[in-house]
Amino acid sequence: MRKHSSLYFGILAVVLAMVMIGTTVISAGAASNSISEEEINAIVNTTTDASQVTSPFIEVANNVRNSVVGVNNYTVTSPSYGFGFGYGYGYGNPQQEPRESLSGTGSGVVISNYGHVLTNYHVIEGSSRVTVTTALDESEHDAQVVGYDADLDIAVLLVPDLDLPAVPLGDSDQLQVGEYAIVIGNPLGEDFARTMTVGVVSALDRQVTDSTTDRYGRRTTITNTMIQVDAAINSGNSGGGMFNTLGQLQGIPARKYSSNGLFSASIDNIGMCIPVNVAKPLITEVLRDYNGDNVTRGTQAANGNEPTAPLYGKPRLGVTVGTLSNASRYGLPQGAVVKAVDAGSPAEEGGILPGDIIVEVDGNLISSTSALTSLLGNYQEGDEVSVKVYRDEALASQIDQDAWDMTDVGNGSYVDLTVTLRMVDDLNS
Repeated sequence: MRKHSSLYFGILAVVLAMVMIGTTVISAGAASNSISEEEINAIVNTTTDASQVTSPFIEVANNVRNSVVGVNNYTVTSPSYGFGFGYGYGYGNPQQEPRESLSGTGSGVVISNYGHVLTNYHVIEGSSRVTVTTALDESEHDAQVVGYDADLDIAVLLVPDLDLPAVPLGDSDQLQVGEYAIVIGNPLGEDFARTMTVGVVSALDRQVTDSTTDRYGRRTTITNTMIQVDAAINSGNSGGGMFNTLGQLQGIPARKYSSNGLFSASIDNIGMCIPVNVAKPLITEVLRDYNGDNVTRGTQAANGNEPTAPLYGKPRLGVTVGTLSNASRYGLPQGAVVKAVDAGSPAEEGGILPGDIIVEVDGNLISSTSALTSLLGNYQEGDEVSVKVYRDEALASQIDQDAWDMTDVGNGSYVDLTVTLRMVDDLNS
């Protein structure tokens, strides 16, 4: 045992000595030598031949990034009427002018050389004005909402002055699980414009169920089929592009799952995109309706409430209306509920029925009776207006009752009508 122990310590001493000697040699070399400028230049002053760097994403980035734009949703704050009789005549704060402010931003993709931009409906929902912003020169352009489908969560804008190339549309029915998914958009706004993230197609035909509220305040439940990807999708990416390695637009990023929502478990890299083929019918319709001679060069609100004519008197629909409280609770839209229709009135001639809920007049949202009354004051006698109503037989059957049973309502549909207004001097609608 003693011999082995002596041998072990002898070997250890030799190893330590070698380490110490090596350290001494290195230290001496460092102390005695310096690095020449030529050697420093060889280490530091290097170049990269970008043409030799390969990636399936570089060409896609170069071809389509400039065609991804920011989409800005502006809303107008309603005037404050204070307390009392309203319209500036009661007690409290005086009437204030409406103010416009930026309420949200998203992304969009140029899909035609005429200035059509594809985005999500929820990006422009509730807007009074929509604009797009280009990343190259940071210019902002007025946009017209020329088509949308709230249930599918898609919308098409027209920006006549937009001088950007259109991206090619792919065939999302040919997507394969495992192929690259290249997402480009403006997460968190213009500060991160044209951000590219890369992942793979994780799954196809995911059934995504949402409780949504349409632009008239009616809440419904819908189920859509989406593409699951693991590329990073963040707030602001909505409406942008999900491309394949050919640079074809295959999907529209619409949402991401996070631990802050309905799920308590930790969640990473689960994003959902709307297949581009779902949007093609709307795109086709919009392109067929395009007429360059009738393009408006300027702002057209998505849900605008701009006056359409000077005030010369009070036009008459010939209806008695009221406002339904908590309409969304019953699956009904907000609007002016028609309690009665006068015989021989413009409303009767136009097809408005008791129980209808007037939700829109000439593209202007009607959220209450006062909104309808105020809007009608902007028309002249003989003006023909487009009126959209929500019609529900269960509501119509009890419109003349003192108490309503709201159990079976909420299964109606929207109806488009045309009414020719006549002027009267009283204050009836």
